[in-house]
Amino acid sequence: MNSQIDSYRRPDPTPMDKGYDKDVKALYKNDSVDVEEGQASSNEGLHRQMNARHLTFISLGSVIGTGIFLGIGSTLASSGPVGLVLAYAVICSVVFCVMLCVGEMVTYLPVVGAHLRLSGRFVDESLSAAMSWNYWYCWSLIIAAEISALATLVTYWTTAVPSGAWIAIALVVCLASNMCGPRVYAEIEFYMSSIKVLTIVGLIILSIVIDAGGAPTKDPIGFRYWRNPGPFVQYQGIPGNTGRFLGWFSGLTGAAFSSIGAEMLALAAAETKNPRRIVPQAIKATWIRIIVFYFVSSFCVSLIISSSNDRLGSGSTASASPYVIAIQNAGIKALPSIINACILTSALSASIGDCYTATRTLHAMAGKGLAPRIFSKTTSWGQPWVATLASWSIGLLAFLSVSQGAATAFNFLLNLTALAGIITWLCIGITYIRFRAGMKAQGISRDVLPYKNGFTLIGAYWIIFIISLVTVFSGWSVFRPGKWDTQTFISNYLPIALFTLIYLTYKVTTKSKFVGVHEMDFTSGIAEFEEQHAQAEAERAAIKAMKNEKGGRKWYSYIIA
Repeated sequence: MNSQIDSYRRPDPTPMDKGYDKDVKALYKNDSVDVEEGQASSNEGLHRQMNARHLTFISLGSVIGTGIFLGIGSTLASSGPVGLVLAYAVICSVVFCVMLCVGEMVTYLPVVGAHLRLSGRFVDESLSAAMSWNYWYCWSLIIAAEISALATLVTYWTTAVPSGAWIAIALVVCLASNMCGPRVYAEIEFYMSSIKVLTIVGLIILSIVIDAGGAPTKDPIGFRYWRNPGPFVQYQGIPGNTGRFLGWFSGLTGAAFSSIGAEMLALAAAETKNPRRIVPQAIKATWIRIIVFYFVSSFCVSLIISSSNDRLGSGSTASASPYVIAIQNAGIKALPSIINACILTSALSASIGDCYTATRTLHAMAGKGLAPRIFSKTTSWGQPWVATLASWSIGLLAFLSVSQGAATAFNFLLNLTALAGIITWLCIGITYIRFRAGMKAQGISRDVLPYKNGFTLIGAYWIIFIISLVTVFSGWSVFRPGKWDTQTFISNYLPIALFTLIYLTYKVTTKSKFVGVHEMDFTSGIAEFEEQHAQAEAERAAIKAMKNEKGGRKWYSYIIA
């Protein structure tokens, strides 16, 4: 992989002579300012201010919210321990393939809007429109979901303060974090993601200790719950293998909701100093998120708590978390409150990341003419402030959860987000297949790609196969005799209808055409991206040379970039 990336790099500049150290530093500093201003102009007002540390931790934990801590319990209850592990295994394989597809396309063309824009470049502008609006409303609604969950998490300690007050405080923090520009957002996400990473790793280690009998109760669990109540749950009482299969299948949606958002680092590529070097590094880190955070977590949960436990999925605080239930059963005190605090941090961090994703999506749409131009306005520090306010305002729907009557409507809206999120994965798979077809038709070697993987094309077909099944059959239960439920049907199939409606509307009004393989644009922006890459590499080499002269990197630079 490094050799592929190196093929795009210009030779490192000659190291600076010590006698000219101050003059060269001053000159280079001035050059850096000019480069940044040029980048801001060419990136539709966005500034390239994020570095490798930021993007790596954004890819690891930015949009990890309550799903991996609380939602996983509901999936265990509906699928059983083995069903849970298999559901997460399938979805993790899909997430990995999504990252391969995004990585190859975005490192080659790190455009504003990433995969949302590239779908119009390699498939159809109508697909780009439908994909973008779908992505925007999905992440805008998830802002409200995470903010609402945060307010509920606080009730684990006290109900003296109204939930509306906590929602208001969280919304202010979310808006402030996003309005300060990409650098501030990236720093906040770095530290909050670090907390989430430490929390998940700590829970995994604790789960192993509990399972092995190292808890105060001294009760080794092993694979007890795989045997009793059994590896699978008979979904809705359906007997035999059919019930067990449907129990596993129902877990796919829950696993998908916990996993959506890995691709959002592609949107940050337009604000990264050197995407052709840094994005591949961040994609490598995605392995940690997929294997450790999702798969290993699901395996540990399947060991330490019975799928028949009544508390699973019974609430929105730490008391319903499978980890907390297992910890309490093991006789460990104090930890539940600490875990609740960590989950609360995750919810706040996720809302900030969700707002960032929705904002960049709306800004990219405005730049392409898919949304009103006013949303493309940015501040002098590179923040799309109008798009931020518009996306954040959808988070105000969190106040609906305070009223018991409005909560039903709020929950209905939230149910749309899981399927809306995975529709994006489906579109990424389709876009990548067309991307590869265009390269082949135009005789472009894959050797020009800064990042590539031999499994990516197969992975794209795997994405389409799995996500198509999940999307089409997600609401299958309502078609059983006597089981019809209008709300369930609408929440499962409305995202498909909305996506199709947007696509057809744009298709009819703009008369956009399907992009042929010989018409695909593989050249626009390439020279500019190469120049930016060369400048970033030169800056990196100069900084490295200066640090070597001064005796290496200072200890505090590992904490403050």
